[in-house]
Amino acid sequence: MSLSLEDVTRISRLARLELTPEKKEQTLNELNNILGLIEKLQSVDTTGVEPLAHPLSAHEDITLRLREDVITETSSESGRDALLANAPATENGLFLVPKVIE
Repeated sequence: MSLSLEDVTRISRLARLELTPEKKEQTLNELNNILGLIEKLQSVDTTGVEPLAHPLSAHEDITLRLREDVITETSSESGRDALLANAPATENGLFLVPKVIE
């Protein structure tokens, strides 16, 4: 699968990016290279290969150090208001964002 300049134009519009024609060409090449790499990775037969929790776990016994899932901040209306203070649009304590998916 490869992308066209029209695809890059549409993606950049959805991402709200303004690209020059030169940047569109460069982005097209980079995205097509990424898609080519993904196609190569998908073509590899991984039948019977166990997924790794850590890249080094195939070579040594790795134990992941996970932190406790505890609340570190208490919620309050004043804290929420401080977080929403710089938002361009809010409603009922929530961020309002423009619709970008058609």
